[in-house]
Amino acid sequence: MVMPPTSTFAMTFGAELIPNGGVRFRLYAPSATSVELALDGAAPEPLHRDDDGFFLRVDSRARAGSRYAFVVDGLRVPDPASRFNPEGPHGPSVVIDPGAFLWPQDDWRGRPWHEHVFYEIHVGTFTPEGTYAAAAAKLPLLVELGITAIELMPLAQAPGERNWGYDGVLLYAPAHTYGTPDDLKALVARAHALGIALYLDVVYNHFGPEGNYLHAYAREFYSDRHDTPWGAAIDVLGNAHVRLFFIQNALYWLEEFRFDGLRIATRSPRSRKRRQRKRAPGSGVPRAVERRRASRGTRCGHGGTRRLLRRLCRSDDRPPGTYAHQRLRLSGRALGHARR
Repeated sequence: MVMPPTSTFAMTFGAELIPNGGVRFRLYAPSATSVELALDGAAPEPLHRDDDGFFLRVDSRARAGSRYAFVVDGLRVPDPASRFNPEGPHGPSVVIDPGAFLWPQDDWRGRPWHEHVFYEIHVGTFTPEGTYAAAAAKLPLLVELGITAIELMPLAQAPGERNWGYDGVLLYAPAHTYGTPDDLKALVARAHALGIALYLDVVYNHFGPEGNYLHAYAREFYSDRHDTPWGAAIDVLGNAHVRLFFIQNALYWLEEFRFDGLRIATRSPRSRKRRQRKRAPGSGVPRAVERRRASRGTRCGHGGTRRLLRRLCRSDDRPPGTYAHQRLRLSGRALGHARR
């Protein structure tokens, strides 16, 4: 079956184009008193709060390409569900029309797992240009090498020109220093045309230390029951809206960008006492680290990753059999194979 020429994912969060014109803006800000929309340099206009902690506004002036920011109790912040932030995480967000990119008409359905030969790429360092377009131009060389699958290191918008990817703060926005969202889609399309499966590394257990404003208006995103070595733990278990934010992010990458799967760089946060109990006897080294050392370099998924994948695969957001659902299951199988 040939795939449709466009792929869009309707999000609960952020800016969504309305078919008859205008844009719906929605921000989860339960800790905020007031939220306004600053659109294309015009005077801010108020958003209206609902009972679930969301602020909503439908604005007929907005269109694809409009730049906007939220003004939360006087603080100007980007959209945490922004599809693109061309000035970095401190600048305005841009309304994106995901249906504007026309995908090649093909019948790509991925590759069997036993055919996967992985190559990991950092887009910013893979080529001298450090862009999605430059990476796409080099893919034939990887085919000659025998590569059949690529894992892209995390692309979520982070501060600075280059980042390893693990300091991302705008999880829906591909890093602007590498190109536009359409440039990334063109990279995915080129990989598939060459028979390469493309996977994306995502980080769901913390946000980077700079450019994350959620603590100012959505303290409910975080849990004080746990901590992580990288910062405050995210409350995906106790808050359904927070959980939905990450479930939809996974579906967004799989459906709107047509990635073949996700490598989820996370583990379940543990209390300090529990982490102490998990240390290998006499070594001061956590048992999980000892197991990874014993694996001699094989990449293993964590229990938290498997639980999250099971939750995603059961999500009611997309019924079984859809493009995104099948890729979530492929991600789960890939992590399962990696552990063996």
